[in-house]
Amino acid sequence: MSVSMSSPFGGGTRTRLLVALRLLEESYPRELARLLGSSLSSVQQAVKGLERDGLVAVRSMGRTRLVRIDPRYFARRELLPYLLRLSEADPGLLAAIAALRRRPRRTGKPL
Repeated sequence: MSVSMSSPFGGGTRTRLLVALRLLEESYPRELARLLGSSLSSVQQAVKGLERDGLVAVRSMGRTRLVRIDPRYFARRELLPYLLRLSEADPGLLAAIAALRRRPRRTGKPL
């Protein structure tokens, strides 16, 4: 039985983005867009709105903007288990994150 994910954070992209950040801990908008199957601009808009609402924190590392759930968010302790529970309703996102390669290939390793 498939359960559709609710949108308690104002929209499907915002909710799925927060769930992905909960599972990944930190990411960047292009990676999130790829994982969510959304356009980069919609993910950037969602990040901007979540940052304005105080749910995510953005920091720069070189030219890359890294996004994570704000560690100073007042309800963070309650939010993290809730997002983990919401992730159970999105097996496609869980599979995409499980297949994600987060580190570079070893030099000389055959494809």
